Amino acid sequence: MLSDLPIEVLLDNLLPWLAIPDLIHLGQTDHFFARLCDDETFWKRKLEEDFNFTDERTARISGWKRLYRGLRNPKTYVWGETSKGRLGLKPKKIPNSTLHDVPYPVELQIESGARIVSLSAAGWAFFALDSTGSVYVWGTLNGTSYALQHDGYSEPAKPAHTPLKLDMPSPTRNISCGRLHATTLDDQHHVWTFLSWGRPFRLGTLALDATSLDSTPALVESGWNFSSVLTKSGDVYVWWPFAAPLKDVIAAQSAAMDAADLKAYATEGGVIPCSTWELHEEPTRLPPLPQLPELPLGSAEPVKLVKLAALESRLIGLTNHGHVLSISVESDVAVRSERWEYLPNFSEIDKVQQHPAYVSSQLKPPQSLRISHISAQFKTFVAYSVGSSSVILLGSHETHADSNPVILPALQNNDVISVVLGDYHYGALTSTGKLLTWGEYSRGALGLGDPGKLSPGQPGGYRTEAHKKAAVANGGPYPPGISEPAEVSFGHEEAQRDKMFCFAVAAAGWHMGALVIDLEVRFWLTEF
Repeated sequence: MLSDLPIEVLLDNLLPWLAIPDLIHLGQTDHFFARLCDDETFWKRKLEEDFNFTDERTARISGWKRLYRGLRNPKTYVWGETSKGRLGLKPKKIPNSTLHDVPYPVELQIESGARIVSLSAAGWAFFALDSTGSVYVWGTLNGTSYALQHDGYSEPAKPAHTPLKLDMPSPTRNISCGRLHATTLDDQHHVWTFLSWGRPFRLGTLALDATSLDSTPALVESGWNFSSVLTKSGDVYVWWPFAAPLKDVIAAQSAAMDAADLKAYATEGGVIPCSTWELHEEPTRLPPLPQLPELPLGSAEPVKLVKLAALESRLIGLTNHGHVLSISVESDVAVRSERWEYLPNFSEIDKVQQHPAYVSSQLKPPQSLRISHISAQFKTFVAYSVGSSSVILLGSHETHADSNPVILPALQNNDVISVVLGDYHYGALTSTGKLLTWGEYSRGALGLGDPGKLSPGQPGGYRTEAHKKAAVANGGPYPPGISEPAEVSFGHEEAQRDKMFCFAVAAAGWHMGALVIDLEVRFWLTEF
């Protein structure tokens, strides 16, 4: 009988070859195959194979089958400040709100019908990755300057007012945005740096030639002014494209490409034909990890870095055992005298249990702890664990070994799987598909609704009716920020509130974006 075969054989050698309708029918035959066809690891692997969806930047541990179903037709939402085209919305799609920005999620239509599976936000722009590995961009990559109307996308300040597709040599797998640039990793293990959308360069170096674990990039991470890559062996390399000597090399190459008229003008079909080139330069290798203490839930494997998160001029590292570390990467010269600093108050269970947030309140402290994910942007970073008893620890660019994290009670034990950070606004995504935001109003980036229409005292609104009336009459001032995370509503209609499931979110600057699936849409057998 088929059920007599080892489960591993069925999961690895049979189920992947079945069409979706056949999988569903097989799962309806008996209890054994029902459990087999609901296997979380199988659906997670199928999401990556079929939709280019890895979800590696979140702490999601379940719900992969639901996501697979929803990724047949995901929706992209954006909100916040509208300047520099950063939301990618056509003028008629920008709502007429009290304070003139977009204070709640508005759906962004990508005309090619691309299935977006991942979002990353830069200072004035978004990068979106679709299920085929193609990249779409909108906004302005360098919003500190201006471009002429006839300039091509070799010019960093050239805005894309609506989404445009980048024509790159190979499918993209990983994107990380800084303030004025982005770093990507493609399926050939090539690392690309974008200082403009039309003229990315590939880092050509033996250190990242993918001939061994030591030289195979695992992920890329962008700080405000630097790029970094983590290899599969746990080594970290950093480069600074806005500073000498790279800045001078890039400027000379740009002048040569301008002379050759390789200016990357967008086609009528909304495609930027990228003029790619290779930069032969050795990135700076960061020092090895210091001696680290043993942690209770540590891996059986040797300690190594497995994740990176970048601040303005600092990197946060996370090991496979749950150690959180920090290192300054201000410049090439300065980093050579730096060392990784271990952060015990962000890593060790006994240190976290003694935090004032637990000692002096009704908040239940964690009984065990293994930090599994980190994120960072500008001056803030977050370290967090997974599951219903998840712990969310916030730090800053000033955090050192003796620093205590900031703990927001509303985020603890709440199944948070992702935390994203704008300049002054923040978001937390839960495994149940809810997005919570807090911080400053930031031109609507909290996404909690038009403050001129919210009831006084409601999150995102004004404190009193008098303040609200004055703002409606005068177009300001902005409402106060909020310290208690509040839920964002998608669809902006009351009837839609419980039907939308957010599975990815991105933030930067004064804007935010999210990917959402509609739980009411019926497509499963008929769509395959």
